[in-house]
Amino acid sequence: MSAPSRDLNALLGSRICHDLISPLGAIGNGVELLQLSGLADSPEMALIAESVENANLRIRFFRIAFGAAAQGQLVSAREIATVLAPGVDGRKIEIDWTLEGDQPRTAVKLIFLILQCFETAMPWGGQIQVSFDGEHWRVGGVAERLKVDHGVWELLSNPAAEVGLAPAQVHFALVGPELARQGRKLGLTVSDHSISVEF
Repeated sequence: MSAPSRDLNALLGSRICHDLISPLGAIGNGVELLQLSGLADSPEMALIAESVENANLRIRFFRIAFGAAAQGQLVSAREIATVLAPGVDGRKIEIDWTLEGDQPRTAVKLIFLILQCFETAMPWGGQIQVSFDGEHWRVGGVAERLKVDHGVWELLSNPAAEVGLAPAQVHFALVGPELARQGRKLGLTVSDHSISVEF
């Protein structure tokens, strides 16, 4: 990767996630061995096992969303289904991934960043559908209640917008530059109970 094309944020994300996955996997293996031996048959250990599994899945999600994505790389259908499964990390949102088969990592990276924007806007839950018509991707979400900060949503199409950003909103600032890297343009529609993003 040449200097002009380096995405240091993505490389940093990949490095952090890579370094965290190994110890989380080791902890999960240790808990599983304890459970198999009968030494860990308790509600407390079950809670630890569930927490480790959720953390592992969340790190895998972050690795795709924040990590490096080269042209030609694919994300397997199984990996996508696993990290988007209902209830992961206490997720209150149902995500309907309508596509079959492996998908380009660059597109999935963008989708995962956008999904985090939807999660921010849907703290009380909701339903999201991801689709692809062969040319354009669409992420559409509906909820009884939305919490939309129009300033941060503007960052998706205008990365230069002067908007105060909290650490929990960093994904909003990463969508625009990633769209530019991929040569894509974004369309956004926000109403009282729904959000639609197309690119």
